Amino acid sequence: MSSEFSHEPDARRYVLRIDGELVAVVDYVVLGKSISFTHTYTAPHRRGHGYAAEVVEFAVNDVEASGDVRIVPMCWYVGEWFEKHPERAGLLTR
Repeated sequence: MSSEFSHEPDARRYVLRIDGELVAVVDYVVLGKSISFTHTYTAPHRRGHGYAAEVVEFAVNDVEASGDVRIVPMCWYVGEWFEKHPERAGLLTR
């Protein structure tokens, strides 16, 4: 089983593909110096395996590596992810 994470800036999303199948997505909107994660999706038959958490972590790591951009967790799932990872709260903004 081959997992591939990618950032698709033209579609404004981060994705996880497994063996070429689109499994999980985090959509976003950029507003100045912040990025708002607006929606998280996992294919119904792939739910319950932690794929959404994996793609959110990939997205958060990418934003952190990009520099001074801050995250607005508009999606409830992303908000819960940050509650479970309080050590990453320094990346958040309102």
